[in-house]
Amino acid sequence: MAATFTDANFEQEVLSSDKLSVIDFWAEWCGPCRAIGPVIDELSKEYDGKVNIGKVNVDQNPQISVNYGITSIPAILFVKGGKVVDKLVGAQPKANFVKKIEAHI
Repeated sequence: MAATFTDANFEQEVLSSDKLSVIDFWAEWCGPCRAIGPVIDELSKEYDGKVNIGKVNVDQNPQISVNYGITSIPAILFVKGGKVVDKLVGAQPKANFVKKIEAHI
């Protein structure tokens, strides 16, 4: 299961991490977000210990969304060393996530 990132733990869990972090910005009411949820969970298992993979519920954690200029969801940010190194927007096939993860780990 992917981690849950919040306004409260984002800095410690993502920005201070030395690993690549993959953050899925989503909401309950978003159909495409629900469609890629299982893919995010699969990736979380496959890259356990190597990549920090989690989700941010934009309705419950508006500050992170504002900080990163998230205007449409699902939006997936790839963060390393406290900086955004890549991004995907919209529902994507698993292969696209794997390609981006492998390029940055």
